[in-house]
Parts: sequence; structure tokens; C-alpha cells
Amino acid sequence: MDLIEELKWRGMLHDIMPGMEDQLNKECTTGYVGFDPTADSLHIGNLVPVMLLVHWQRAGHRPMVLVGGATGMVGDPSV
Repeated sequence: MDLIEELKWRGMLHDIMPGMEDQLNKECTTGYVGFDPTADSLHIGNLVPVMLLVHWQRAGHRPMVLVGGATGMVGDPSV
């Protein structure tokens, strides 16, 4: 089972851009997820993108986790 089939079977993928499946099947691709460092903590909802990156890596792609950046330096603007 390839990555796209696996994610669809698990209910983690419902729509995909045209040509993306071919891209993923032909070469290593980097995927990323970002988290807000100003939040009090991570929660169970953060587990879904982390698990997506696990499947991504098992399929031979490069996962990347980003924490903050400019948002982390400025802080939460809603406060």
C-alpha cells in the first residue's frame, strides 16, 4: 500500500491536488507541520499531524517539525 492509499484508508486524507500523488511516488518530498510555542501545551489534536509525519517518513519522505518562528517572537496577538 502506498502513502496515499494508506492515508485514505486511515481517514487522514480526503482530497489531494492533481499531480501530487505522482510527485510523491517519483521522488522524496519534504512535508512539515508547525506548532505555536506560545500555547500552554500541546493537546491530543496535535497528534494527528505528528502521526501524519510518521507515515510520511515511513514512505521514504522527509518530515519536518517547525516550532514558532516569527509568531513565537511576537507572541499571541489575540491576548
